[in-house]
Amino acid sequence: MNGSLETSGMAGQQHQDAPYCVYSRTRKRCITFQSSFSAVFSGLSSFIYYPAIRPLAESLGTTVAAINLSISAYLIVAGIFPSIIGDIGDQTGRRPVSILAFTLYFSANVGLALQNSYPALLALRCIQSAGAAGTIAIAYGVIADITTPADRGSHVGLLLGFTNAAPCLGPVIGGIVAEKLSWRWIFWILAILSGSHLLGLVLFFPETSRKLVGNGSIPPPSWMSVCILDLFRSRKRTSNSTATLFNHIPNPLTCLSTLFQKGTFLIITVGSIQYTIYSVVGTSLATEMTRIYSLNYLTTGLVYLPAGVGGLIAALSVGRLADYDYRAVQRLIAHRTTSGSANELLEFPIEKDRLRSIFPFLAVASLSIAGYGWSIHKGVHIAVPLVLQFLSGGAQVAIFVLCGTLLTDFNHGQSATAQASYNLVRCAMAAGGVASLEPLIQAVGIGWACTIWAVVGIICVPLLIVLRVYGWKWRRQKAARSNHIIAPDDGAADA
Repeated sequence: MNGSLETSGMAGQQHQDAPYCVYSRTRKRCITFQSSFSAVFSGLSSFIYYPAIRPLAESLGTTVAAINLSISAYLIVAGIFPSIIGDIGDQTGRRPVSILAFTLYFSANVGLALQNSYPALLALRCIQSAGAAGTIAIAYGVIADITTPADRGSHVGLLLGFTNAAPCLGPVIGGIVAEKLSWRWIFWILAILSGSHLLGLVLFFPETSRKLVGNGSIPPPSWMSVCILDLFRSRKRTSNSTATLFNHIPNPLTCLSTLFQKGTFLIITVGSIQYTIYSVVGTSLATEMTRIYSLNYLTTGLVYLPAGVGGLIAALSVGRLADYDYRAVQRLIAHRTTSGSANELLEFPIEKDRLRSIFPFLAVASLSIAGYGWSIHKGVHIAVPLVLQFLSGGAQVAIFVLCGTLLTDFNHGQSATAQASYNLVRCAMAAGGVASLEPLIQAVGIGWACTIWAVVGIICVPLLIVLRVYGWKWRRQKAARSNHIIAPDDGAADA
């Protein structure tokens, strides 16, 4: 289903003068907060695990290489499973799939805390990944449901602020817990956090899927889609508004059709290149800085904090910048989009808005990454590479915010599926990049290795220029093929 069909069926019957979302600004923030906190667990489960690798190997009587295999298995499932979860979430609702995912995740963590064998560890890590992997895609879907392009950037920024906390806090928490308590307490802590959050989802997280509840004014069609707050809200079904849960078999291949749409493909490519570089540099922190600066077990986790803090600041501020840019472009072309519907977005060059600020961030990211590599190579004071990590982390998270927001704009009705496509590509590319890191460092050194990756990041510039020039035209042509609007001529596309 195309993005322009997001209000089709039940939701599409709403009156045109109805608000895009009936929730108040505060309530929308609370919903975004809940879904963003859900998304933290995917990255947290991965990064909190790293300091426990050696204790796990010793306790289970296996090798570090075998424990590393459990990390690879986690990443493989994390790359594949969002395509299933995202498709289910787009078709049958955000709330049921979120509750199902966290029930699975909570159960896996309890099992991991109690298990005593390597096969059980491997199997339960896969189940843990399956439960957590789709949460980011679902969070983007929720944001698309309740926000218009005019305020979407700040909500995406909040989401990425949460998800960026995992890579910097996870190793620190994992290191402290593994040393002061035991590796089992890592999983008990995840179980306690996820169990508490699951209870919050059951009680307070509403169904937001526009296919089921429209703009929030239509009662959910199933008891699984009803939260406790719905019991205190008065919502009437209009005569021409009916809701049904669709019988739907999840199709993971749906994300592939979304991936190969022109504009979506370019956004995902840019975001995946930057995520690969982000992962490669993050991996080098634990290995190269430990080797060069002789860091101890706990201090190694602390070197992740500067990039995390920079990313958190960028996520919260750039989201608001994206909203400001949107309104600036609106004023420039004397166009007002009030409802944020997919058809109205077709009248608006959203690409020019979202990408206005991205090029300076690309420059800062590439220069900082190259400088980081050479500062480690020369063995300068540790403050220098940490400051450069702060800059590169902030710049790259800013790029993630802008790409993630634009990807949601491009795929308004299938935002969770589009994010699953993004997740599949970026995980595959990051896995390849991380695998190439050590051989590349051995061949040319950390300085030239980071320089090479910085140059790879510059490839994003021509891709983004093409997207700015042709993205609007591609979206309108896509809608024209669905018989919604007349395809634009070249003059309209260049307006």
